[in-house]
Amino acid sequence: MIKKLILLSLTLLIGAAASAQTLKIATIAPEASDWMKGMRSGAREISERTEGRVTIKLYGGGVQGSDSQVLRKIRIGQLQGGAFTPAVLTDTYKDIMLYNLPLVFDDQEEVDYIRERFDQRLIKGLDDAGFVSFGFAATGFSVILSNDPVDSVDDLKNKKVWVPQGDPVSEAALKALGLNPTPLPLSDVFTGLQTRLIEIVPGSPIGALVLQWHTKVDYMTDLPLLYTAALTAIDKRAFNRLRPGDQTVVTEVMTRLYKQYDEKSAIDDIEAKQALLKSGVKRVVPDPEEAAEIRRIVLASNHRLAEQGVFSLDLYEEMLGHIADYRRLRASLDVNAGEAVSTHATGNDCEGKEATAERLDTTETLAEKAAGDEADARGTRTEQAVASVVCANADQQDLEEQPTTTASGGD
Repeated sequence: MIKKLILLSLTLLIGAAASAQTLKIATIAPEASDWMKGMRSGAREISERTEGRVTIKLYGGGVQGSDSQVLRKIRIGQLQGGAFTPAVLTDTYKDIMLYNLPLVFDDQEEVDYIRERFDQRLIKGLDDAGFVSFGFAATGFSVILSNDPVDSVDDLKNKKVWVPQGDPVSEAALKALGLNPTPLPLSDVFTGLQTRLIEIVPGSPIGALVLQWHTKVDYMTDLPLLYTAALTAIDKRAFNRLRPGDQTVVTEVMTRLYKQYDEKSAIDDIEAKQALLKSGVKRVVPDPEEAAEIRRIVLASNHRLAEQGVFSLDLYEEMLGHIADYRRLRASLDVNAGEAVSTHATGNDCEGKEATAERLDTTETLAEKAAGDEADARGTRTEQAVASVVCANADQQDLEEQPTTTASGGD
C-alpha cells in the first residue's frame, strides 16, 4: 500500500513538472526601461493566473546577444522568444516589414488608419510562419541623428551611415541616394557612435534616449524617415506546449501590455523629442524641396524591391492605395480638422475632451467615407491614438518653436 502511494505521488509530481513550462524571452531593452518593468509585471500575473504552470524568464540589456543571435537561439531551443524590430524577422515572414518601409507615411494619423486594416493580417502571417505575437508597440518615427547638421543628401555623402544588419530595404534606400551604408546590429550602435565607426544614425527619439545614443550626437534632422515599432515573437512550437487555458492567459496579458505600450507612443514620441532638445541636441529642419526629392528616390527604391519579391508587391500597393485614399479624404474635409486641433492647442488643456471629441468626429467621418458600414467595426485603437495626438498637439507646437539650425545656418 505504501509503495502504491509513493508511486502515485511520484506520478503526480512528474505530471506537474511536465505541465510546467518556462518561456525564455530576450531583448536589448535595458533592464530599467519601462518595457522591462511592464513585462516583469506581466510575467508575475501570468505565473499567478496559471498557478505556476507558466514562467516567463526575461533577459534584458542584450545579455543574450544581438537580435539575430537571439533569433538563432530560438531556432535551436535555447530561447523561446524575443522582442524584435520587424526587420529581424523578415527571413521568417517577409511582409512583417510593411510598416517600416522608409518614407511611406507622413504622420501618425496615416499610420493609425493603415494599422486598423493591416495589423491582424501581419500578425496572422507571422503566426503562419511559426511565431506567435501579440501586437505592435510603436516607438515613433525615425529621424536623422548626427554629429554634423544634415538637411540634404549632400550632407550625408562621404559619411558612415548606419543601417540595421539584415535590413535590405533601408540599405537599398541609402544606396539609391548614392550613399554607402554601414550595417551593424542594433546592439552595436552605441559603441559604433562612440568609436566613430558610424557617424549618422536613423533612429526614433524614444530609442535614442533609451539606448543612450543621444549622448553621442549633436543634431536631429526632423524628417519622418520611417515608422518604427517592436513586437514580441514566441516560437509557436513552445507556445503550443502550453495548456489551452494557459495560452489564453498569456495572450490576454501580453496583448494588453502591447496595447498599453502602443497607446503611449504618440505622447512619448513628442516628449522624447523635447528631451533630446533639452539635452543639447539641436533640431534641423530639412529643405522641403530636398525632402521631396529624397522621398521620390526612396519610394522608387521601395517599389523595385517589391518587384524583386523582397516583400509583397500586391500588399505594398494595397497599402499605398489606402494611404492615398486617406490623404484625399482628409483634404476634402477642408479646415474642420485643423480647427479642432488648433482650438485644442490654443487652450492647451489636455484634460478637456471637447477638442478631442471634435477630432474623433473628423476621424469617424474619414472612416465612414472610406469604409461605409464597416466603420462601426473599427475598434478603439485608432480613437485612443488620435486622442493622444490631439492632446499632445500643444507640446508639438512647443517643439516646433524650439531653435533650429540648417547645414548653412547657426542655432
